[in-house]
Amino acid sequence: MLMQDLTAQIQQATQDREEKSEVKAKTLQAKADAEGDLKDTSDTRDADQHYLDDLTATCEQKASDFESRQQLRAEEFEAINKAIEII
Repeated sequence: MLMQDLTAQIQQATQDREEKSEVKAKTLQAKADAEGDLKDTSDTRDADQHYLDDLTATCEQKASDFESRQQLRAEEFEAINKAIEII
C-alpha cells in the first residue's frame, strides 16, 4: 500500500513537471514571437515616421513654391496692367 502511494506520487510529480515544462516552453515561444512582432512593428513605425517627415517637408516646400509663383504672377499681372495703361 505504501509502495503504491509512493509510486503514484512519483508518477504525479513527473506528470506535473512535464506539464510545467510544456507550459514554460509555450510561454517562452510566445514571448519570442511577441518580441519579434514588437521589433517588426517598431521598424515599420520608424519607417512610416521617416516617410511622413519627408512627405511633410516636400508638401511644405511645394506650398511655399506655389505661394512664390502666385505672388510672381500677381506682380506680372500688375506690370502688364500698368503697361496697358501706358500704351
